[in-house]
Amino acid sequence: MSHTAHIPSHRKPRRSASKLALRAGVAGGVLSTIAVAGAAAPANAEPVTETIEMPTLNADLSSTVHASAEATQQVALDLELDVQERAAAVKAAKDAKTSKDQADRKAEAAAKKKAEAESKAEQRASRSSERTQLASASDEGGSSSSSSSSRSSNVSGNAGAIVNFALAQVGDAYVSGGTGPNSWDCSGLVQAAYRQAGVDLPRVSQDQSTMGREVSLSNLQPGDILYWGGKGSAYHVAIYVGGGKFVGAQNSSTGVVERSMDWDSPSGAVRVL
Repeated sequence: MSHTAHIPSHRKPRRSASKLALRAGVAGGVLSTIAVAGAAAPANAEPVTETIEMPTLNADLSSTVHASAEATQQVALDLELDVQERAAAVKAAKDAKTSKDQADRKAEAAAKKKAEAESKAEQRASRSSERTQLASASDEGGSSSSSSSSRSSNVSGNAGAIVNFALAQVGDAYVSGGTGPNSWDCSGLVQAAYRQAGVDLPRVSQDQSTMGREVSLSNLQPGDILYWGGKGSAYHVAIYVGGGKFVGAQNSSTGVVERSMDWDSPSGAVRVL
């Protein structure tokens, strides 16, 4: 670019002298006219004053505004009431469901208790009948019609006392922690049976499974203790009564029963006598 190139200026262009003179003349004319008018006015003339009135709210507009405010407040109150009613309805439904669930559980528990009571009554009746048969067979000195009594008559001594006691409890109820005389758990029955032979066994099945000496399931004798689970960690015990059968307090559904070894094969056996 040439050093002599024209660079436009950002300054405002100066007004021409003629324009300034014209504007000064106009301004002067206006001021002269105002001065003449002021001089011509009477000396005692009062100054002109003008009052501008601001619009005011009339009664109708005020009532409308007040009514609108009340309507808005009522809508807010209605909404709040609706929310409260919905919350109350939800809570009532929840409480009703909770009450129904509790009632159902109570009814179920009552029905279960009634069924257990009926089952225990049947077991007691069966046990009483079987004991009566055993007593009758003993008085007659002959063989009993009861297969359990017949087998027990072939066992003598301490083993016989253990077997006879176990067979006499068949039909009793199973109760966890039960130690007799009409309800037992598995180890409670075994402990009580051995007490008839003057042997004091530990209370729980784990300890009972470690008593005496281990014997093979193919070489069992009446009075041996059968166990299920590991030796020292057994979860169930019963008494072998001979003839491939055992007596044990199984569970709350069956109570004390006589079962074949094939029905529930044990894990092992120990001989204490």
